[in-house]
Amino acid sequence: MSTLTGTPTTTTADRTRRPRLSGMTWLVWRQHRATYWTLLGAAVLLAAWITYQHTQMMDFLHANGWPGKDINSIGPKFDPYAQAFQRVSYVLGMIPVVFGVFVGAPLLAGDLEHGTAKLVATQSGGRSRWLATKLGVTALVVVVTTAALSITFSRWWAPVKAQNTVAFWAEGSAFDNTGPVPAALSLFTVVGGVAIGLVLRRTLAAMVVTFGFAVLVQLVWGHFRLSLGDVVTVTTDKGVVAENSFPELPEAAYQIDSSYITGSGDLLGWSTCRSETTEQAQELCLKQADVVGWSVDYLPISQMTGMQWLGASILLALTAAVAMFLFAWGRKRLV
Repeated sequence: MSTLTGTPTTTTADRTRRPRLSGMTWLVWRQHRATYWTLLGAAVLLAAWITYQHTQMMDFLHANGWPGKDINSIGPKFDPYAQAFQRVSYVLGMIPVVFGVFVGAPLLAGDLEHGTAKLVATQSGGRSRWLATKLGVTALVVVVTTAALSITFSRWWAPVKAQNTVAFWAEGSAFDNTGPVPAALSLFTVVGGVAIGLVLRRTLAAMVVTFGFAVLVQLVWGHFRLSLGDVVTVTTDKGVVAENSFPELPEAAYQIDSSYITGSGDLLGWSTCRSETTEQAQELCLKQADVVGWSVDYLPISQMTGMQWLGASILLALTAAVAMFLFAWGRKRLV
């Protein structure tokens, strides 16, 4: 449609057909929209499944007298719900690896491999803006998907949080899938994968190396996870043979280690005197070793939230460092 002077005008229909995003953001979204929509769609489906499992579990618990009745007293009938929890937690635990390999590694490696990145140098936006937009849009999608799954999974786990028979809170099945940890782990592996792709400049090679990097991150994270908390030590002096000699720990406490403690305060391994064949001989051996009680190290569940935020802060700081490397490297070798 045009005016009498011949100047074209924009109709309402034309305006409504225009994308809401514009400029570099619209370009990045259009280029990777298949990946982004796949992530968002998969997150919606998985969140719906988790919500369904949560509803089924709550109906079962209420039908069996929960919360007035302890879950442990329900017996094997609760096993299918605990097994479903473990299966879903395993799937969620693989998300940082999958995101790093299939989202992070190809993000720049594909453009560099196919020569698309050469067009960036000819645009007014520049390399830094293009790189920032790619990272920003991808990070937003990753955070939205992982946050949604973390919230729904946390809601599912909350009623059985104190039940170590379902999942120990300090282990990956619960700790790594709730709170800010999923988003922080996923962002670190994704940005790490982007950096690997930028350096290698080949999509397949970047995906293979990123897989090794993501698995290594998971192993290192799992090794140092417990060091995020402040270990609490409790000791006793009532011997170690009596029925009630072992210290009573708070509900849902995660026991790290236990040792015998002597009258002088030295610690002996719990296998001390285990080689004795009779109970009397074992008691005599412990007496000769001056064992007076137990020393137990544990982490209370009250530290979980603080540990998660501390760990997430470390991961985000590492992510920021990798992002700085990306911009420094990208200015010189992006094309």
